[in-house]
Amino acid sequence: MSQQVLKVVALSGGLQRPSRTLALVEELVEGLSQALPVQARVVELGELVPHFGSVLYRKQLPEQVEDALQAIESADLIVAASPVFRGAYSGLFKHLLDFVHQDALVDKLVLLAATGGSERHALVIDHQLRPLFSFFQSRTLPIGVYATDTDFSNYAVSSEALRARITLAVERAIPPLRQIASARAATAARAPLLALA
Repeated sequence: MSQQVLKVVALSGGLQRPSRTLALVEELVEGLSQALPVQARVVELGELVPHFGSVLYRKQLPEQVEDALQAIESADLIVAASPVFRGAYSGLFKHLLDFVHQDALVDKLVLLAATGGSERHALVIDHQLRPLFSFFQSRTLPIGVYATDTDFSNYAVSSEALRARITLAVERAIPPLRQIASARAATAARAPLLALA
């Protein structure tokens, strides 16, 4: 039975480069890539904002943004990460997700992450991001990853405590991802038999 490649799409909600949120996302994606065969893509909000910031309807979006939305909607796992603005994810992060079809993320696995200036914003994952993806009926993984400015040096992860949280989040993501891969492999193995029936 061939090994199934899983599609991981990471949405980095940072609006500029360099970005601590992007650095966190890249570490999470790297950890997943080392653990399982994945096809990974990082969608950077800052690159898309000029193309959707003033758009109200999905049919008005340019191809670049539509392509990113289709990637998010077709992912096996979404890594959703935002910097904290005024105690929540950014408005532009939410605006992009407003274009996602309300049924497109049902049962989709989502690994939540956020960055903020201090530990006092750590609850943004459970109080803001988790309810957002609950609306989509997604399966948010129980452990999210929150990082503060002190966890980075020159916009690179430098804290061993943060590295440990990243490792734990990846470890917790592996079993449900393997279930998806196994179910897909079983379906692929049955397809030729069904064609003969």
